Order: sequence, then structure tokens, then C-alpha cells
Amino acid sequence: MSERNTLMRSLHDVGLAAWFGGSLMGAVGLNEAAKAEGGTWAATARIASSGWAKWTPVNAAAIGAHLFGSGGLLVANAPRVAAQQGVGASTLAKTVITGAALAVTAYARVLGKKIELASSADPEDAEKAAKHPIDTDKAQRQLACAQWAVPALTGALVVLNALHGEQQRPAEQTQGVWQRARSMAPHMPSVPDWHLTH
Repeated sequence: MSERNTLMRSLHDVGLAAWFGGSLMGAVGLNEAAKAEGGTWAATARIASSGWAKWTPVNAAAIGAHLFGSGGLLVANAPRVAAQQGVGASTLAKTVITGAALAVTAYARVLGKKIELASSADPEDAEKAAKHPIDTDKAQRQLACAQWAVPALTGALVVLNALHGEQQRPAEQTQGVWQRARSMAPHMPSVPDWHLTH
């Protein structure tokens, strides 16, 4: 029987839920509401930027919680990752996608900050924007792609999380460990007799 890791699992799951849900709501709800209410490009960008800026610290906390929980679960499940067939591959896929989601989230924030400065009515922000001029149309297109990529990537993490849950079933663990053992010693039988009687 594996030990419980309720705190780590909660941090992992709640952090991922907020990261996925918040990014999806922003792309679907906030951006579209800003378009409907803004009227001009600058007004639309200011509304959207204001909403995303308020979400940023919450999102950062959610990502931090998710990463902390992920690290704790990886440490707790390290023997199973090493011994159970398929768990290492899904863990690697999850790590790669998490890295991609972090990179795209950071990129979206950088683009969002540039657009925020370019659309600001504050003279100080306008001065900062003038020092680093950008193609606002291009930046807006790139930002839109990034803001949709984040929920796509974090949604993939939700799916992989479901796969990890399935892989933790006792029957899956037994089969996976046996398959790993067989891959290291091919002469072993495909299904052990004791597995059929327990």
C-alpha cells in the first residue's frame, strides 16, 4: 500500500486547475469582453491588460503551488517511476509539457506587458514604450496565440494527470512492474501465475 501524499497532490491539482482555468477564462472571457467594450485598439488593450495584470500574481502562486506539488509527488513516487513500465515515459512527457507551458506563460506575460505600455494613457508608460517601440499588430497576434497555447498545454497536463491516476491502480502497478522486469529479462513468462490468483 502506497503512502498518502494528500498535501502534495492537493497543491499539484489545485495549482494546475487554477493555471488551466484562469488561462482559459482569460482567452475566452476577458479578451472577448475587452473587445466588446473597448471600441478602439488602445481601449481594448487597456481593459485586457488590466485584467491580465490583476490575474498575474494569482497565476504565479498557482504555478508555484503546482510545481511544488509536482516535485513532492515525483520524490514520493520515484521508485514507481523507475520500476513501473510506462510511468517514466508519461512523467517525462509531463515534464516537457510543463516546461513548454511555463515558457509560453512567461512569453505571454512579456508580450502583454509590452502591449500594456504601448496602450497606456500614462505619460511615464508612454515614455517607456517610446524607448522600445513594437509592432503592436504583430505583438497582439503573437499574444493571442500564446494565450490560447497556455490552456492547450495545461489541458494536456490535466490529461496526463488522469493517466498517472490510472497508472496508480494496483492492477496497473503490478502489470507495469512485471513488464519492466520482463524487458530487462526477456526469458520471463508474459503473465506470472501468481497475478492470476491474487
